[in-house]
Amino acid sequence: MPTPHYGQPRYRVIADELRGRIASGAIPPGALLPAESTLTAEFRASRGTIRQAIAALREAGLVVTEHGRGTHVNPRWHKTQRDEVSDTETRQRQVAADAELADLFAVEVGTALVEQQHLTRTNGTVGTVVRTYRLHPTKQ
Repeated sequence: MPTPHYGQPRYRVIADELRGRIASGAIPPGALLPAESTLTAEFRASRGTIRQAIAALREAGLVVTEHGRGTHVNPRWHKTQRDEVSDTETRQRQVAADAELADLFAVEVGTALVEQQHLTRTNGTVGTVVRTYRLHPTKQ
């Protein structure tokens, strides 16, 4: 039985424990979760609490429940979590304000600005590019 986490709802503690088992592979992709009665005994919790924990896992996409077949680990979630590699790259450089940026900052065209670019890649594919601008510290 996991150590109680005071201030956190009991079903959340149980869901976190099951999430850890799924993430570690102790409950492999496609495998059935233990029966509600087994989980009730293991965690010394009511059936309603166990159902809330499973509902939280279902909302997160970790498990899928099929009527008459039980609740099993979603193989798609496990594969996505295991295979997905994300990295973020940040670049910073000094640029001259063009007409649009000069208008936004209320400065003259050509004023020195700092451009910061955050680039996020997932499995080598660019997902997002976010550019922010601020006045150059010496020009403020």
